Amino acid sequence: MNTSFISTKQIRDLVNEQKFTSTQDIMNCMKGMFADVLEQTLQAEMDQHLGYNHAERRNDEGEKNYRNGSVKRTMKTQLGEVEINVPRDRNGEFEPQIISKYQRNTDGIEDRILSLYAAGMSTRDIKEQIKGLYDVEISEGLVSKISERILPEVTQWQNRPLEAYYPLVFMDAIHYKIREDHQIVTKAAY
Repeated sequence: MNTSFISTKQIRDLVNEQKFTSTQDIMNCMKGMFADVLEQTLQAEMDQHLGYNHAERRNDEGEKNYRNGSVKRTMKTQLGEVEINVPRDRNGEFEPQIISKYQRNTDGIEDRILSLYAAGMSTRDIKEQIKGLYDVEISEGLVSKISERILPEVTQWQNRPLEAYYPLVFMDAIHYKIREDHQIVTKAAY
């Protein structure tokens, strides 16, 4: 994937045009750009699904399926909440690939929730962490639903067969700190 698809000149032009005054202004601009890129990706998926571009008309007499507007969806992303328009087709057959049909969270937040859950945090604490990190309100129920996805793996790990013996290495050390006059200042056992 090419990560430098925007040139330095384009970034400078954007900065001069937007006249950012805070990091929040930059984040809001990035959220808008993320939404635009996501919508264009969804439109390209719709073009591929229907077999023709947005401005074209089909000439064949086969089954006719056309664009049928779009539906607004609020996505919870690492940048915060972003509102996008997801295209629809008349037959209701369009299944977006970049985001699933009913997906409301992007992968970054779900991964963060799973890692916080794995670290032993409560659903309430995770909810507060996500609010603090991403400025996104989520319910404790959503945290539970996301964390339930890993329960089969946790159960499988808990029920795995154990080895008869596990090697164990135990190391012991005493650390002394000695002054110039050869007096012991501190003694610590590890």
